[in-house]
Amino acid sequence: MAKRDYYEILGVDKKASADDIKRAYRRLAIQYHPDKNPGDKEAEAKFKQCAEAYEVLSDPEKRKRYDQFGHDGLRGAGVHDYSHMNVNDIGDIFGDIFGDMFGDVFGSRRSSRRPGGAGARRAARGYDLETVVELSLEEVSRGAEKTIEFTRQDTCADCSGSGVAKGKAPARCTVCGGAGQVQRAGLGGFFQMVSTCPQCQGTGQIITDPCRKCRGKGTNAKKRTITVKIPAGVHEGQGIRVGGEGEPGRHGGPRGDLYCYVRIKAHPFLMRDGDNLIVTVPLSFTQLALGTTIDVPTLEGTRKLRIPPGTQHGAVLRIRGQGLPNIRTAHKGDLLVKTAVEIPKRLNAEQQNLLREYAKTEELEVSSDSKSFFERIKRHFGNTKQS
Repeated sequence: MAKRDYYEILGVDKKASADDIKRAYRRLAIQYHPDKNPGDKEAEAKFKQCAEAYEVLSDPEKRKRYDQFGHDGLRGAGVHDYSHMNVNDIGDIFGDIFGDMFGDVFGSRRSSRRPGGAGARRAARGYDLETVVELSLEEVSRGAEKTIEFTRQDTCADCSGSGVAKGKAPARCTVCGGAGQVQRAGLGGFFQMVSTCPQCQGTGQIITDPCRKCRGKGTNAKKRTITVKIPAGVHEGQGIRVGGEGEPGRHGGPRGDLYCYVRIKAHPFLMRDGDNLIVTVPLSFTQLALGTTIDVPTLEGTRKLRIPPGTQHGAVLRIRGQGLPNIRTAHKGDLLVKTAVEIPKRLNAEQQNLLREYAKTEELEVSSDSKSFFERIKRHFGNTKQS
């Protein structure tokens, strides 16, 4: 599952400053916001891509890892899986980052979900995370249990997620007076615009004495190790959902999930085609002409295969049941053995003489297929010259 370059998504140079990245993100987030593009799935997908790109490029550590190693460098770095995230939750993140700018543009819908201001905090599900798990074809064939290490945000143990220092309490927001919303006069003063308070982000409270351990965020980054069961027959890019292994919810909401996306390592001999496996076997002219028995690589070792006399270059022989299991039915595909004639680059004198003698007999008894082919060439080009 190939991902676009984060700098390309935001339309900025790799040397862009933090402010340049922030401005580019704000512009694109407004352009593709679902409220401006109702029912437009493509705009929603771009909106989520921008959010993911900004999360990485706005974080100095994540940006450094991305610049050095690309998307692979972000494995286990706690990057949110925005493709599975609720758009409303992403909108809340934007409000937290950009204050009332997004409230002015999209505040009407968001404020309608908070009719009671600060006193009506709704529980919100935690953010999903994603990581990559690498499998061999052998593991795809039989299924596997993989140990996954990743970093996620967990509720701060010192403040229980409140962000407030022990023994302290949050203060009432001085901007909204605890309401969580502010009103502004519209054009001409004929109507009022209601938006989320830019200081308290709609909570009605501000933290004047932040927790020292989490610095008022309410969460801390922690490494976690879990074991994930991968079903047999899984495909490249397929996501395995591990429920409840994402980040903690807000205001008592449930945890998000962890999505483990599958990456399959290249096999030295075998290639995958759906549930079938393909192997190309180089054979000499004499092996194809006279027939032979060869050892063919499979996922369970080697297996004998008879090559019938007269087998042509590019012929495909099938060994049933030696492919991969179907993830739904468990029925196994086949191993397809493709023949390829291997022409020797150097011949000794004896071999050359033998081939010349064979060539004399070949001229006397040309096969019907090749004779027909060359006769048709002569007729075609002969007619072309006459015309």
